[in-house]
Amino acid sequence: MQRSSRLPLVFGLLHLAVATMAQPQSVKPGINDPFKDPKLKVEEWAERFETESREVYHHRHQIVQASGVKPDSTVADVGAGTGLFTMLFADAVGPSGKVLAVDIAPPFLAKIRERAKAAGRPNVETLLGTDKDTKLPAGAVDLAFICDTYHHFEFPADMLASIHRGLKPGGLLVLVDFQRIPGKSSDWVMGHVRAGKETFLEEIIAAGFELVDETDFLKENYLVRLRKRDITPTRPAQTSP
Repeated sequence: MQRSSRLPLVFGLLHLAVATMAQPQSVKPGINDPFKDPKLKVEEWAERFETESREVYHHRHQIVQASGVKPDSTVADVGAGTGLFTMLFADAVGPSGKVLAVDIAPPFLAKIRERAKAAGRPNVETLLGTDKDTKLPAGAVDLAFICDTYHHFEFPADMLASIHRGLKPGGLLVLVDFQRIPGKSSDWVMGHVRAGKETFLEEIIAAGFELVDETDFLKENYLVRLRKRDITPTRPAQTSP
């Protein structure tokens, strides 16, 4: 009797252990901690994000053009930050289009709403995402844009599955991120960005996308376009840090 009474506890602990082991681990623990600070200073981040010395800011108009965005379409700016590209895409899609600004930081989204209102851009909406989910509505997006944000995905397989669900059939995913080349990239990039372009593309292609093309006008970064495949995406194993 004494032994049998312990069986539910034993099986319960075993189930908990298996469930814990099954949970995917972050590929870059702590990388998003600064954006989870409720006292996040938006203006300081805006100065860092929106400066001519930052390559993607300097080439911002060329990046939007290279993305292939079309008038009247719906764009998801995933990891929208202070709204630099959100506002540019809002102009590109026009009043009949829509831009969904996705971020995990409420202060950033508040800033974007403020900017959109001041600029008279009612076609901008904000979505508070999580580390694992963009919260994009299923099949609603023509183009998902990820600029210098993919390396912040702690759970890339979950985030990619979320983006895949949010895209319409044949929808585009535009990836802009840092070149990470040993011996060439800066020490900051080598320490901050967990992997290079080849690894990121392998993860995205495994998640149900196919490569379309790549531009060559960026030097510190790269811009790649991929298309959603109309098949059920395979879930890749998370890349270790």
